[in-house]
Amino acid sequence: MNTNRNPVGWFELYVQDIERAKTFYQNTFQVTLERLETPGIELWAFPMGMDVPGASGAIVKMDGKDSGAGGTLIYFSCADCAVEASRALQNGGRIQKEKMSIGDYGFIALVLDTEGNMIGLHSPQ
Repeated sequence: MNTNRNPVGWFELYVQDIERAKTFYQNTFQVTLERLETPGIELWAFPMGMDVPGASGAIVKMDGKDSGAGGTLIYFSCADCAVEASRALQNGGRIQKEKMSIGDYGFIALVLDTEGNMIGLHSPQ
């Protein structure tokens, strides 16, 4: 593994209803997703910058790949994870775990999106 960069380079959240998922993520994180043209896959990417730390990714609709519970948990960086958790609830998601301290590492909250995917929210405060 290259130690000059973060270990995660990309993520994909699989969804069943792309329009519902786009609305959820755009409203929860106050961003605009961009369509990436990929044969056989409908893919909408989160804003990304090649010269900034962290990984970007997309919501994806692909035949043969289910959404929902799995073994991977993606954490989105936030200024205050309670804000995005509240927005997630307002946009059809569910709060699985309210904002909680993780000691010196800040705070996290866990939410379920409209497609049944659990995502993490992390903030320093």
